[in-house]
Amino acid sequence: MTTTIYHNPRCSNSRGALELIREAGIEPAIIDYLAHPPTKEELRGLIGRAGLAVRDAVRTKEPVYAELGLDSATDEVLLDAMVAHPALINRPFVVTQHGVRLCRPPGLVREILP
Repeated sequence: MTTTIYHNPRCSNSRGALELIREAGIEPAIIDYLAHPPTKEELRGLIGRAGLAVRDAVRTKEPVYAELGLDSATDEVLLDAMVAHPALINRPFVVTQHGVRLCRPPGLVREILP
């Protein structure tokens, strides 16, 4: 299985997780999720496999969060918003054969590296 990181190169957590993956001798598949956002079902799967609630995967400090009035939104509305506005997706998600983690802080990636 390929290791995959949903990456934003401008994010220090994302860069840190990528560095730790590479230090482990792995060259992951890198998905620029801002340019190529996951589908709603892919996102639901990542969040579920990481053991998170949908709200845990949302960046609430993004301006679009307030603009869309997402404070009391349902999971379905949040997922739709994250797909339509991928900047709302918390990062980085990393997928390996050992599981999925939202790597905030980046060191959490070690839990799923071989």
